[in-house]
Amino acid sequence: MKNIQKIHRLLYAIGLGPLIGRIILLLTTTGRKSGMKRVTPLQYEKIGEDYYVGAARGIKADWVRNIQSCPQVEVRVGAKQFQGVAEVVTDPSRFADFVEVRLQRHPFMLGLIMEKAHGLPRHPRREQLEELGRTEAFVILHPTKFSEN
Repeated sequence: MKNIQKIHRLLYAIGLGPLIGRIILLLTTTGRKSGMKRVTPLQYEKIGEDYYVGAARGIKADWVRNIQSCPQVEVRVGAKQFQGVAEVVTDPSRFADFVEVRLQRHPFMLGLIMEKAHGLPRHPRREQLEELGRTEAFVILHPTKFSEN
């Protein structure tokens, strides 16, 4: 996982952000203990004006714990950069809503994730998604200020 994250950061660094930015953004959080900037590449969905990112490790993920400590974040998606406020969502119903959007947009990839990572059918029922949402989390990135590149 760490090697894949290094590759994503490298692709952005060498100018391929507009290409990889179709599916991967770079989220910069402030370390809850160190106070240092931490950059995490994440898959995302743009819904309305906001960016939604899933947390595979739920609220145990370091980047989620950093957000809980300091919700002000920086985001780079493609050629765009913005500052924003991150909202950690643990509500099972809202989690199911988010996964339903992802399943609609990426049925094959998300179907595999449901099956392999969670032991669910590739097309889970709403009740199954809400049950999964009792132990999972996602984050909504609300842009507040865009930067000029």
